[in-house]
Amino acid sequence: MNALLVAHGTRKPSGVALVERLAQRVSAALRSPVRVAFVDVVGPTPSEVLRGLSGPTVVVPAFLACGYHVNVDIPTHVMASGHPDVTVTDPLGPSPQLARVLLNRLSESGWRSGDSVVLGAAGTSDLRAQSDLRRMATWLSALTNSRVELAFAAAEPAVADAVAELRARGARRVVVASYLLSDGLFQDRLRASGADVVTNPLGTHEGMVRLITSRFRHARLRAAA
Repeated sequence: MNALLVAHGTRKPSGVALVERLAQRVSAALRSPVRVAFVDVVGPTPSEVLRGLSGPTVVVPAFLACGYHVNVDIPTHVMASGHPDVTVTDPLGPSPQLARVLLNRLSESGWRSGDSVVLGAAGTSDLRAQSDLRRMATWLSALTNSRVELAFAAAEPAVADAVAELRARGARRVVVASYLLSDGLFQDRLRASGADVVTNPLGTHEGMVRLITSRFRHARLRAAA
């Protein structure tokens, strides 16, 4: 069964390379090839990759909430490809596994108990995706034992505004937990937010590899049942 990991895409070569490294690590865990496609900015597109594949194919959306790209873009590409046997899994988030990856990224960045935390996401107008993001902020709050504010790189409230508001309330240190898959424009905006610390994107963290691998394996098992 073919495996296809679909991400957003970025003009930053380092961001594209990160997604490719993530796919390579998942491929090693699965012991079978994992191809990569992007829905925006760069190619190949999912429809282009799917046209070159024969046989059952599992698509894992490498997105952290169920927004437009998951609900519209990927199904449109699948239909346009004409591929007759494609299974699309749930996106990567929200999930408790991602909350634990976020906590680990915070810990490795130098976050300390008592720091104010902002969950920095890309931003979306999709109501279901907004609900997904609020759930992630709630789970991370539970893991850090403190309130986590939700803010966005490309929507309101902006991460920079959330950081400024926390400082106005008297926060001594503000840490932005990057809820982004890869490096790119949005990660640059988080870094420019004025926070004391900004964590790395989720990227190739071992928890991400396990989560994506699990998505592919469970889809294959359901297809074989």
